[in-house]
Amino acid sequence: MTAHTNHCVTELGLHLCVFIPHAATVTHPLPAAFSDLLPHFLLEPDDVYIVKNKPVTLTCRSTPATQIYFKCNSEWVHQDQHLIERDVDPATGLPVMQVKIDISRQQVEKIFGLEDYWCQCVAWSTTGTQKSQKAYVRIAYLRKNFEEEPLGKEVALDQEVLLRCHPPEGVPAAEVEWQRNEGLIDPKTDPNFFITVDHNLIIKQARLADTGNYTCVAKNIVARRKSSSATVIVYVNGGWSTWATWSACSAICGRGWQKRSRSCTNPTPLNGGTSCESQSVQKSACTATCPVDGGWSEWSKWSPCGADCTMWRSRECTQPTPSTSGKDCQGLDLQSLNCTSEQCPQSKYHHLSASGAEDVALYVGIVAVALCLTLLLIVLVLVYRRKKEGLDADVADSSILTTGFQPMGIKPTKPENSHLLTIQPDLTTTTTSYQGTLRSRHEVAGKFSMSNGPLLEPLPNGSHTLHNGKLPSDPNDFMNRLSSQTYFKTLPRDNINTSYGTFNFLGGRLTLPNTGISLLIPPEAIPRGKIYEIYLTIQKKEDMRLPLAGCQTLLSPVVSCGPPGVVLTRPVILTMDHCSDACLENWAIRLKKQSYEGTWEDVLQLGEEVFSEPYYCQLEAETCRVFTEQLGRFALVGESLSMAAAKRLKLLLFAPAYCSTLEYNIRIYCMDDTQDLLKEVMQMERQMGGRLIDEPHVLLFKDSYHNLRLSIHDMPQAHWRSKLLTGYQEIPFYHIWSGSQQTLHCTFTLERQSLSTCDLTCTLCVWQVEGEGQIEKKPLDSDFLLMDNCTPALAGPSAFQIPYLIRQKICSSLDTPCPNGADWRLLAQRLKLDRHMSFFASKASPTSVILDLWETQHFHSGNLNQLAAVMAEIGKQEAMIFLVSDGEC
Repeated sequence: MTAHTNHCVTELGLHLCVFIPHAATVTHPLPAAFSDLLPHFLLEPDDVYIVKNKPVTLTCRSTPATQIYFKCNSEWVHQDQHLIERDVDPATGLPVMQVKIDISRQQVEKIFGLEDYWCQCVAWSTTGTQKSQKAYVRIAYLRKNFEEEPLGKEVALDQEVLLRCHPPEGVPAAEVEWQRNEGLIDPKTDPNFFITVDHNLIIKQARLADTGNYTCVAKNIVARRKSSSATVIVYVNGGWSTWATWSACSAICGRGWQKRSRSCTNPTPLNGGTSCESQSVQKSACTATCPVDGGWSEWSKWSPCGADCTMWRSRECTQPTPSTSGKDCQGLDLQSLNCTSEQCPQSKYHHLSASGAEDVALYVGIVAVALCLTLLLIVLVLVYRRKKEGLDADVADSSILTTGFQPMGIKPTKPENSHLLTIQPDLTTTTTSYQGTLRSRHEVAGKFSMSNGPLLEPLPNGSHTLHNGKLPSDPNDFMNRLSSQTYFKTLPRDNINTSYGTFNFLGGRLTLPNTGISLLIPPEAIPRGKIYEIYLTIQKKEDMRLPLAGCQTLLSPVVSCGPPGVVLTRPVILTMDHCSDACLENWAIRLKKQSYEGTWEDVLQLGEEVFSEPYYCQLEAETCRVFTEQLGRFALVGESLSMAAAKRLKLLLFAPAYCSTLEYNIRIYCMDDTQDLLKEVMQMERQMGGRLIDEPHVLLFKDSYHNLRLSIHDMPQAHWRSKLLTGYQEIPFYHIWSGSQQTLHCTFTLERQSLSTCDLTCTLCVWQVEGEGQIEKKPLDSDFLLMDNCTPALAGPSAFQIPYLIRQKICSSLDTPCPNGADWRLLAQRLKLDRHMSFFASKASPTSVILDLWETQHFHSGNLNQLAAVMAEIGKQEAMIFLVSDGEC
């Protein structure tokens, strides 16, 4: 008895009944062992894309299967559209069936709605059915127009470049690649390129080689599209090379010109980059010393008639002495003449012969006395020169030169002629006037008026006092020992510019009076059990020859503290003046230190401090404070980043306190605005009998390559005239900007008509060419002429405002972080030092560094009550300990 099963298949709206025999009647009966197996798929249909109008084929293979049919979009595909292949698996003996169908573009396009066209196959066995995965059939395309195309750009060298690209819409989604000048860009081989997930191209640092045409290419299985090309131009802005050396003076004798040049080749502008601004050539006046031919002096008187009846006379080639390759005098320098018979009688000859022995003895005695006097004179000269060593002799009178400035201590010969300049000074600039009274040294009743009081009193002699019970070593012995070392061969031997003392763990302070230079050695900076003999001194800039390049300039004195190599457990604080305008966006300021080999090295750049390094710098309006854990020789050097960068210059006007001749000199010093240079000029002028005739003025001198001009006006012509042959004097820009010549000055030589003229009223104009850097009047500080009478060396507790025990309690109270912020951070904020928070935090005891800085800022004006008030605001009970008496501490 046989059983039958009817299965119904619906296709295209027709209801068909298909007669499927039972397994017992199947043409290929299954082996008994596999009669209860469900079909499983050896191959399932995959997603496919219809390209243009070409149909696609879906394939399905299953075992053991008796029937396989496709269903597309939930409808059965007609059996006539199936291509069926049957086989037997040789390994298992099971029947294998494979079915294929073709899908056309028209079939897919008939489907409307949100879903894609899909197909799935269903396999039957005697046990049941199985369904395959769905295979989606999509029509592939790629539109022509990009949604966003890259745009051309002009970028500076090393700048980042972003080129955007949004490919056209397409199925499947388009792949994107980039081309430069038709060549493929591969980020794997050139890591300077990076392609983002959203297909944008990034050039990390633009190079000159990256200039070119960039194209975005989109492609899929249908088509390949190219965007319009974007031109990227990498340009280079030009930069000045360093100045060449000055050419030789154009004149062989007298006034001439010299020039120097630079080129816009560092780097050369490329691809439309901007050219260098400002001038490529600088000219400067120069004076070549003329050769002077020698001239004979007058003949001397005839000598007495000699024993040989001969007289002599001589002359010397000293009127003038030949110089600068001048010719020597021509002719005889010695003449002889026979005596007459009256002057040389024979009796007289016999008398001389008889007394010859006595005369020889007399002559020998005279020669011996002369030799002794000569040796004594030489000894006196050597002693005098040693005592006067290092002192400048006089201020050069250069009023007849248009570049009338000279470093102190140089006495140039005055040229006979001077070139007249026709450029008129700008009298609209700000001026300063001088009105005073002149008197002869012998005219006691006259009066010399001066608005700002007397000159500085004599400075301290450099002696120092130690308050820790230790006596200092002999000053001369100390300086000799230091100067004998190789590293200190340039160390000055004078006590005025050097302070020194002996210090232990309690610390102390060294000060150079009237210079603004000091060294604070905090407590615990010197290890316990160690005693150091430490010095502080100013170096002469002209001796150091600090290497400066490009737009660099010296902003501070060159200061040495040492000896180098001593072990410090905490940073000491070196304080010195600087002359920058403190506008850091216009400067790159570096701290330089001289190595043992004598070379100068950059150890710190302001604004780029690394707190792990042993140096840190705090720049205030006129003062620089250097925290250093290594002693040595330091200087502050600035490099201008724009022509707006300016140095502060101080202008000082001096004239003789007494005038007994018709000539009257007014000297104008132009120097960096630092106290050490002011002290030096005041000392020089006091030695020369000069007197300050106006309060100092401050001038902002810009890095504009323009010279400084000075001129005198509004003199009463009936009583005075200027001996200057030109309308103004000029100091070259580079002489001022280099900062290597400490005492630049101009001298205006005036002449009065008679000795009875004692009053002078005139106006001095000082300006930078083209109107830049106009002079500014600065009110004279009330303490400008007061002496800084602080002791050069203080050791132990007397060197500090805050007692040692109180300091220890403050540090232990504030060093520990407090959740509400009432710790050292709040102390820094209250003392307005919060801009240095990162530096304080890098130290083991931030509070101690804050107190060190407070000590340096308030050594003369420190008020412990104010510090106590700050502690009270923080909320610390330690504020009360300031009321403890010195005996209890």
